[in-house]
Amino acid sequence: MPIIKTELHINAPIQVCFDLACSIDVHMESTAHTHERAIAGVTSGLIELNQTVTWEAVHFGIKQRLTAKITEFDPPTYFVDEMVSGVFKQFRHEHRFIEQGNGALMLDHFDYTSPLGYLGNLADRLFLENYMKKFLMKRNEHIKMIAEQMCSINTP
Repeated sequence: MPIIKTELHINAPIQVCFDLACSIDVHMESTAHTHERAIAGVTSGLIELNQTVTWEAVHFGIKQRLTAKITEFDPPTYFVDEMVSGVFKQFRHEHRFIEQGNGALMLDHFDYTSPLGYLGNLADRLFLENYMKKFLMKRNEHIKMIAEQMCSINTP
């Protein structure tokens, strides 16, 4: 049952960071390498409390679907998405945002359980945990890039 924690400082207001993290469109941009797209539930714009999104993507050469629901929502500091259905046995992804100087600290806490018992645990150790951490960091770096570009354009 790996837990992946990441943190990233973004030179942009906390609300901008929060909204970008809730954006279905930004998520699809950041995961284009896996051909990820929203196919049901909220499929564009910002997702909010009790809403769901079903993602379709290709991971490890296999097309997969995963439905997540926003189960906690406290803008602009915190939200949680949890898997409703998909390949994992379970996952809970906490997103926290803390004002820090001129920007925000974005913290992720991704707690998941792979399927298949012992085989899933072995996959975690061999490659899956590292894959998931890189996947999350790539997404977060994309959010940072957009947020900082938006704010530099709006700064005189």
